[in-house]
Amino acid sequence: MKTILSTKKETMRDALSKTILRLSEEDENVYVLDGDLATSTKVDIVANENPEKFLQMGIAEQNMMSVASGLATTGLQPWAFTFAAFLSKRAIDQIQVQIAQPNLNVKMVGGYSGLLTGLTGKTHQSLEDIAIFRTLANMVVLAPADSTEVEKVMEFAHQYDGPVYIRLARDAYPVIFSDDYQFELGKAVTLKEGSDVTIISTGTQTSRSLEAAEKLESEGISVAVVHMPSIKPLDKEAIVKAAESTGAIVTAEEHSIIGGLGSAVAETLVEEKPVPMVRVGVRDRNAESGPNEAMLQKYEISSDYVAAAVKKVLKKK
Repeated sequence: MKTILSTKKETMRDALSKTILRLSEEDENVYVLDGDLATSTKVDIVANENPEKFLQMGIAEQNMMSVASGLATTGLQPWAFTFAAFLSKRAIDQIQVQIAQPNLNVKMVGGYSGLLTGLTGKTHQSLEDIAIFRTLANMVVLAPADSTEVEKVMEFAHQYDGPVYIRLARDAYPVIFSDDYQFELGKAVTLKEGSDVTIISTGTQTSRSLEAAEKLESEGISVAVVHMPSIKPLDKEAIVKAAESTGAIVTAEEHSIIGGLGSAVAETLVEEKPVPMVRVGVRDRNAESGPNEAMLQKYEISSDYVAAAVKKVLKKK
């Protein structure tokens, strides 16, 4: 495991592509359902190389999830792929009633999550999906930080019997984990030790949190970074331990500040170990389309804003 942010970058989509093809070839029960976005999510590799396992469902996400539900009742393992915005909002009724309530073995992968969706427009952004999915009983909610963890999370989901939502991003991110990394459901991963404050991050914000921590170290601030790939179930023990060891918490996510990781961590702290806390996420506002760096700055989730949050919470200790 690396404590210094790697300069090597890979896309989550590339890792997804290779992994889903392998799973579809190794397991006769695995089928890919595509919401007409296969070239964007890169599951078109299955259409090209294992076409009998690829089901094109068109731009009809509600129907796609109903089909996934039906396939799961026959013992198959459907994997549904579309953008996070469409899974979490357009098809949520079908997911709740036909998948989550009966606790069916359906895997849902939401690509293009968060702010940075490649200039596809604000209708294709998803800042609410973690909040929505974590309220559903029986639902597992995962947000990997890099391409290595994508593969590990998908392998876990393949073995897990029940509904799983996996949140992925579009662009390339630094490789944080080595190939021998093992994902554990409901477990956080300490990427960096520190004594003054703990940043608890998930998904894409973990690499930005590491970047912020490295900047702060040069200023004499000792920052621990805890990555939370499993948002539901949540590693409450790791949160309490962080609160006890550093006495101050910053959460970081490329998601609305309402209902996501920050809310989940705050719920744990207020019940178990109240300490000063600052949340980094998109405030109560709608986003817009634009270049990545401009978006990170405008919506206050860049590594600079994570670092500023650390300094803010330290003043509350």
